Amino acid sequence: MLLKENHLYHIYNQGNNRQRVFFNHQNYMFFQTKMLENILPHAEIIAWCLMPNHFHMMVYVRKLELENKNCKTQSFNKSIGIMLSSYTRAIHIQENYSGSLFRKNTKAECLNCMDGPTPNFFGNKINILDPEKQYPQVCFDYIHNNPVKAGLVKNAIDWEYSSAAIYKGMNENIFIDKEFAREFVVY
Repeated sequence: MLLKENHLYHIYNQGNNRQRVFFNHQNYMFFQTKMLENILPHAEIIAWCLMPNHFHMMVYVRKLELENKNCKTQSFNKSIGIMLSSYTRAIHIQENYSGSLFRKNTKAECLNCMDGPTPNFFGNKINILDPEKQYPQVCFDYIHNNPVKAGLVKNAIDWEYSSAAIYKGMNENIFIDKEFAREFVVY
């Protein structure tokens, strides 16, 4: 992943062979802890959703490189890798499983990189007159509507493993700075 500071990204990955990656409530909660430890030091999380076989995050990257507790520089990419590998190790133990849990490459699509056309990977029409504002909103809505589209819930706010209910004031979460998110999305 080639990331830039001060840019907004849709980061996502899926279970290898579309297999399940979350098996119970504790798995979802553990992954959220890993997000807190590995993503938040580098980025603001604008939106997130954990699905049975994949995850989505919309993040604003503040720092690509940070000094870790051993006074060594750690990249945001490395932090994402640590998050996924530590989660995978825990699932291997829990499920008596081996092999790749996630697909090899985690994807990161820039939502406000204006160096060229941004792909429309959400299947929605975009107002190309102002893509810097349109792409983040479409991604935000897409992430939150994933559980509805998958038939897991009727309303996005009913899926407890996403930030949708946080934006409706129903849940509190230390991941989301709603005031900062207003710079990019309407909720």
